Amino acid sequence: MFRKLIIMLQYLGAIIAAIADILSGWLALHSKMKDLAPRYLIAFAAGMLVSVAFFNIMPAADIGSNSIYLGLGFLVFYVLERVMMIHACGEKECETHTMGTVTVFGMALDNVVDGIGIVIGFAISPILGIAITAAVVIHEIPQGMTSALIMQNAGYARRKIFSILGLAGALYPIGAAVSSFIPAETHPAILAFIAGDFIYIGASDLLPEAHKKFNFRVIFSVILGAVFVLALRAFFPIA
Repeated sequence: MFRKLIIMLQYLGAIIAAIADILSGWLALHSKMKDLAPRYLIAFAAGMLVSVAFFNIMPAADIGSNSIYLGLGFLVFYVLERVMMIHACGEKECETHTMGTVTVFGMALDNVVDGIGIVIGFAISPILGIAITAAVVIHEIPQGMTSALIMQNAGYARRKIFSILGLAGALYPIGAAVSSFIPAETHPAILAFIAGDFIYIGASDLLPEAHKKFNFRVIFSVILGAVFVLALRAFFPIA
């Protein structure tokens, strides 16, 4: 019974991440939301991603033995983010980004990896799974908003925009399904890789974007994201 509950939570986490993809696009395109500045959400997501990596994932990843995978996760997503992927954008316009096949491929790979991470997190501890899911969802909202705005500025019809966002979202459950073929003994190494991914995205992508203009509320939002993760760990220790 407990095993069935864990499997349900694993796929539920992946589905929630997929819904966040589509919902964030709707938020960006909705007339009442166009003036919404996602800077504080980006800052909160940065605090969550980095804190989940340091306080939740790394202790479960036997990081002393898997530090090479931590570094690989950081470097791989550095290359992807610079060459292929979309940055979260805290401004109303994202002038430096384009949306092409290579970018969509980068987003797809990121979502598959995150789907795998959600499942492995729940396999180790329900609280770790919840922490990873929360970090993925919060990070996905500003990225999904950015993606939708870029496609809108490129002249994409709304149906096409939501088709692409829906396809990207579907890759979270696909990643969850792929994880069933991954041997349990490799889970710590994969977690270390995902920690490297989270640290890069949080510290090198989201934080600089949030801090394009100095603002104490941005700093507060980052700290709030970290405090949320620490509170989750304090009240629900990872077994």
